[in-house]
Amino acid sequence: MTGRICLLAFVAATGAAHGLPYLPDHVIWAGALALAVLVSIAVFSLAGRHRWHVLLPLWAGIAGLLVAVARAEHRLADSLDSANENRVSRVVLRVAALPRLDPDSRQFEAEVISSMPAGVPSRIQVTWAAPDWAGPYGRAGRAPADGGYAGFAELAPGQVWRMSLTLKKPHGNRNPHAFDYESHLFAQGIRATGSVRGAPLLLRDEPWASLPVMAQRARHRVRAAMQPYLAGKRYGAVLLALAIGDQASVEASDWQVFNRTGITHLVSISGSHITMIAALGGSLAFWLWRRGRLRGRALAERLPAQVAAALAALLVAWLYCLLAGWGVPARRTFLMLAVVAAAYLLRLPMDASRLLPLAAFAVVLLDPWALLASGFWLSFGAVAVLMASAGWWGRPLGPRPASRWRRWRLLLAKAAGLQLAITAGLMPLLALVFHEVSLAAPLANAYAIALVSLVITPLSLLAAGAALVPGLEPLAAASAWLGHAVLEIMMAPTAWLAASGAASFTAAAAPPWATLLALLGLCLASTPRGIPSRNMAWLLMLPALLWAPKRPPEGGWDLYALDVGQAGAIVIQTASHVLLFDTGLRSSAASDDGARAILPFLRSQGIRKLDVMVISHADIDHAGGARSLLQALPVGQSYSSFDVRGYLAREARLLGAPGQLPPLPLAMSPCGQGMGWRVDGVAFEFLWPLEPAAASPPAQDRQRNSRGCVLRVRGRHHSILLPGDIGAAQEASLLDRGLQPVDVVLAAHHGSRNSSSRQFVDAVQAAHVIAQAGWWNRYGHPSPVVERRWQDAGAAFWRTDRDGAVTLRSRATGLSAHGERQFAPRYWQGQ
Repeated sequence: MTGRICLLAFVAATGAAHGLPYLPDHVIWAGALALAVLVSIAVFSLAGRHRWHVLLPLWAGIAGLLVAVARAEHRLADSLDSANENRVSRVVLRVAALPRLDPDSRQFEAEVISSMPAGVPSRIQVTWAAPDWAGPYGRAGRAPADGGYAGFAELAPGQVWRMSLTLKKPHGNRNPHAFDYESHLFAQGIRATGSVRGAPLLLRDEPWASLPVMAQRARHRVRAAMQPYLAGKRYGAVLLALAIGDQASVEASDWQVFNRTGITHLVSISGSHITMIAALGGSLAFWLWRRGRLRGRALAERLPAQVAAALAALLVAWLYCLLAGWGVPARRTFLMLAVVAAAYLLRLPMDASRLLPLAAFAVVLLDPWALLASGFWLSFGAVAVLMASAGWWGRPLGPRPASRWRRWRLLLAKAAGLQLAITAGLMPLLALVFHEVSLAAPLANAYAIALVSLVITPLSLLAAGAALVPGLEPLAAASAWLGHAVLEIMMAPTAWLAASGAASFTAAAAPPWATLLALLGLCLASTPRGIPSRNMAWLLMLPALLWAPKRPPEGGWDLYALDVGQAGAIVIQTASHVLLFDTGLRSSAASDDGARAILPFLRSQGIRKLDVMVISHADIDHAGGARSLLQALPVGQSYSSFDVRGYLAREARLLGAPGQLPPLPLAMSPCGQGMGWRVDGVAFEFLWPLEPAAASPPAQDRQRNSRGCVLRVRGRHHSILLPGDIGAAQEASLLDRGLQPVDVVLAAHHGSRNSSSRQFVDAVQAAHVIAQAGWWNRYGHPSPVVERRWQDAGAAFWRTDRDGAVTLRSRATGLSAHGERQFAPRYWQGQ
């Protein structure tokens, strides 16, 4: 037991290191080690030498902390020189991973061989945009399935290129309870991002440069061989993901269906797939080894067939994990299989309580940042629940059913019970990570597990293998067609389940104590049979699953200026209502801030509907996320300075889906001066434009900006002004009409120097000003002149590119404010 506690202490200390706001210096380390030595001496003195082993978990935790911090310092040292940031560098690099193929771009990880000037980190992420970029709507519905887009050369792992790159330090949006892209890049070892300038030059090809490059080159060959057989197939990208783990081409709408029905784990290469392939390889090796002979002597006489089968299964699993990309679930599965194989060969006892800590220790030792991936917790959690459910001690054996039908019924009942246990056991983790829990998972998995694991995945692998062998083209085509046909049949009821309102429920971000209580309940529910009230432990999950965040009191409000880059999105909550001002940017045909940032935030707050949606004007950085939000949750009332229905119809045509409109708000009105309403003791009033908008959006950008909605919010204690993208002329008109001072102002036009005039700044007397802007944006927003102007007037100037999402709360006790990057800092932040 002490050994298992030590392994878990090592893992826990590594995780604690990643929660540090900054890495401790040598003085702090010396003090910590001195304290540990004093504690050890005290334990020796009080407990005696025969109890020395009680100190092992302490020193295991210290070792985990030391290893994690040392590796973190090494990774932080490999950084982009500040003098090179946002400047063009000439870099010789090697493509190190499978490139991502998008209609208008290529993206890949690269190993830097040399650079001019120096100071470029060893591993970077490169984006190569098409010379004829098709705009944010891209080539929707017109992208060839083989990735053969004009303007790009074929990129393959191992190729060495000379490129001119504009390099930046990794940066991602920071919103409460949201995916941290900057953390993801740091965990992958990517220390800079670069965009291609000019025409890159291919220098040479080195497909055998290293084992990782060889594995990625193999993935590239399999993808290239499979693409002709997947062209035109609706779920061809899913077959590719099942074969080699390349999920980049799977449509966002498909991921939504998988998440809502709880079958996401089946679509990627999971532990069950790897175990199945390893079992097939081991079985084949066992059959061949028992029948093989060498120099007249049976192979089984030289090495037992069981040992040969175990080694072969481990080799097959390792090769398949490399082909799958060697992600956290793949590493976890391989290490578990390795531990089981070693225990079998060495005749060592092995059970779940030994296997899981040892595998977790091995994964974390190889990659300390694996703990930052949700896949680590979900995969280990699923295996823990599965092993506990399948092997609860004290379960009566009972006689074996006599009839085959009863045996099948018993098998199906056990499978259903295991699936229910996994679904229930993972609910707290799913709520914590995705803020959405699937209720349709048991039903969907009941048929999807068998079809994906036993039919679709083997056919995908068969198609991949046959596609690589000349002469087996008919077999590859037949396997791809049959696998896709079965997948289409499976997706019909799955899509229907996902569309049902009862398929899932939103789970708000619970406080740490509720999450810990839920995990405690999971541990207690997994204990052996016979423990009193064990089944009641499931009730400990309810606080985390049903948590309702505290809302503002009557007359108070909460404002969240979300970090959506060079775009706008403001959420205002009152005691019982929610308003969204602007919907963020559409960055591509498949991606927008509505789905990527705003909707996850609303779910984390337990918000299931929008009472009011205001879209200030028709620019794509303010209206780009409207479609995704309308598709995801009901909206009661919308206000805008343009025809929203016409905007969405035009957008549908650009997306290649003419006539497909999302569910529209129950009421749609133009904004105009004097319009307003009052709820929960908070007054909302439009101050601009002077007249309601025309039936169609204005054609000119400046005209759209100048006619945008301007909203004032006045609570019992503090007020807000949201001016959209108006300019200095419109600000002067507001002052002429008697604009009163306010407490919080959204800097107009992202802090442009054409707004926030001196007269306007002096008149509103704001205590807090927020500029929503993108990191290193090409417009130079917010203008340094504007920032100084507000600060000279006594305002605290917040920038979402620097501070992350900004939260303000109005209460009778005062107005509080904080930025997400200061509220939850990380040691890699901005490094």
